[in-house]
Amino acid sequence: RHPKIVLGGVLLSALVLLSLAAPWIAPYDPIELDVVHRLRPPSGAHWFGTDAYGRDILSRTLYGGQISLLIGLSVAALASVVGTTIGLVGGYVRWLDATVMRVMDGLMAIPGILLAVAMLSLTRASVQTVIVAITIPEIPRVVRLVRSVVLSIREQVFIQGAITSGSRLPRILFRHVLPNALAPIIVQATYICASAVLIEAYLGFLGVGTPPEIPSWGNIIADGRNFVQLAIWNVTFPGLFLGGMVLSINVLGDGVRDLLDPRIARRM
Repeated sequence: RHPKIVLGGVLLSALVLLSLAAPWIAPYDPIELDVVHRLRPPSGAHWFGTDAYGRDILSRTLYGGQISLLIGLSVAALASVVGTTIGLVGGYVRWLDATVMRVMDGLMAIPGILLAVAMLSLTRASVQTVIVAITIPEIPRVVRLVRSVVLSIREQVFIQGAITSGSRLPRILFRHVLPNALAPIIVQATYICASAVLIEAYLGFLGVGTPPEIPSWGNIIADGRNFVQLAIWNVTFPGLFLGGMVLSINVLGDGVRDLLDPRIARRM
């Protein structure tokens, strides 16, 4: 058993289970206002304290994990599928390579946060919009990775044999090229997932992410930033969950990379 995979998997599994079980274990409604008990410190009634509107921080943190998981997994899946498809075609079909890569270079020249903020400013705030806004800047990174792998695979003998035998382009790409490029794509997907969780928190902190009525770690921290000196628990607990989620995904991704890289695996 790889220690990084075990450590990252255990921590991530615990956070995922807590988030998914929120409807059953959260002690309060995450959006229920109770101004009488506003800014209460952690206690037996409210383990993580309450915010400026009297909402239970523990309940909001648990429900916020569902949003982060949904966005992280959705962005990783969409960016990997779209980026892999474009990278396969662009890297294998020589006359498309230059055009595809110039488009990807143009997208990569725009900072991902700015592109996401611009898109969200022009559209109605929703979880689906946030997913699309975060996915678009991640696609070029997958495309460049897949293209670099395909450039080396397409010169292999078994590819030339498939061409000689009369295999069509889709069969060559998805039957022969894709299986040999899956390892780096899987590792990249884990990093995209962690990055998406962080970017969603950034957008929520800036007030352009998920709607205010939907609890997410980013807007929970944003709501509590004005009361840090009076109620530091407003940002401490969701920040710890956010850091734990990103750390566990990155550690798991490192372990998967070590396991799938034959050079590192032989040294281990």
